[in-house]
Amino acid sequence: MTRLHKRNHFTKPAPLRTACQGAVLACALFAGAAMAQKPHQGALDAATQQKEEALKLLEQMVNIDSGSANTEGLDKVREIVVAELRKLDARIETFPAEPHPGTNVVATITGQGKKKILILAHIDTVFKEGTAAAKPFYIKDGRAYGPGVMDNKGGVVAGLQALKILQKIGFKDYGQITFLIDTNEEVGSVGTSALIERIAKQHDVALNLEPGRPVDGLVVERKGSATALIEVKGLASHAGVAPEAGRNAAMEVAHQVLQLAKTGDAAKKTTVNFTVLNANGPTNVIPATASARGDVRAATPEELDRVEKDLARISQNKLIPETEVRVRLIRGLPPMPRSPASDKLVAMAEGIYAEIGKKLTIESSGGAADASLVAGVGVPVLDGFGIVGGGIHTPDEYAEVESVVPRLYLLSRMLMDLSAN
Repeated sequence: MTRLHKRNHFTKPAPLRTACQGAVLACALFAGAAMAQKPHQGALDAATQQKEEALKLLEQMVNIDSGSANTEGLDKVREIVVAELRKLDARIETFPAEPHPGTNVVATITGQGKKKILILAHIDTVFKEGTAAAKPFYIKDGRAYGPGVMDNKGGVVAGLQALKILQKIGFKDYGQITFLIDTNEEVGSVGTSALIERIAKQHDVALNLEPGRPVDGLVVERKGSATALIEVKGLASHAGVAPEAGRNAAMEVAHQVLQLAKTGDAAKKTTVNFTVLNANGPTNVIPATASARGDVRAATPEELDRVEKDLARISQNKLIPETEVRVRLIRGLPPMPRSPASDKLVAMAEGIYAEIGKKLTIESSGGAADASLVAGVGVPVLDGFGIVGGGIHTPDEYAEVESVVPRLYLLSRMLMDLSAN
């Protein structure tokens, strides 16, 4: 009787006991989730403190024209970047970007851990000389404007400031962080591709600092790029007196453009767009030579292979007899396909951004970038860690001022978490 009495008072019935245990578990999970989303206060405070310095550095770089062919401007911006990196005790190496002007920079910071992390950005822009003087850096309605402010000087600044945050909070758990600065990305990184591939192979993971997308996103997938080149040889003749004696290369190249443009595949997001046609000479001469160039984009290497084979096969169908047609596919940057490794990086980034109450969008891009070269050698990479902005490659290119602190926090925390994983 006594034991029954004690049981009735101190032991809950099974259904109630189960319900209470479930409630406790739910509370524990909720508390765990809340703890997981708590920001790293040191990194957040440092990011907040670095905002004004970041904007001043961005202004300084934006007000220097540094188009891909502007040697003087590229050198000036590089000197600014190197000076900032020396403050971080980075080991500086420089490499010529031949055949392009400018000098690439590889800066290495050594820590106390094991993970080797690569970050990449570029200092060249698409803007011609005189643009910075005509439209210098300014801030209006929460947006910073100027040539290259988001693509990609905002990314360069983000990288420098993230490294300063780690220095400020005394974080050294990485084995090595390498910051690679490209000077010819806007013209295909021809002078830097081999360097990027070689350096990438020495690292465990990479983050590319291309602009954050306008809706505050990261890029998990990029198309590869290539150029389709059509060259036609015909036979010249007088266009009025004896046109039948000629073999019109211009008409043949036009025919080839129309049929080869159909090698694109919308279902596979493969695009083939001919954008440049040449057939020089006077109007009264049947042209003996003509050419065309087209932009090709594909999401996988296999699709580029398929386009190359189709170009060769279909081009055998000629409009003008006795013309010689040569078609080539010149590979550019490889595709950056989505993978389980990149999805893991996405999950890490989403968790970090949630710490400060922010949400990322995850996007694909038709544009190629240096991240594609990293992916091409099998190193996990995620892109879009620069400052958020829009109007890319236009006179109204801008960066969102209020994205500076969140983006500095995101990048610095990614470097921290990658060091531990």
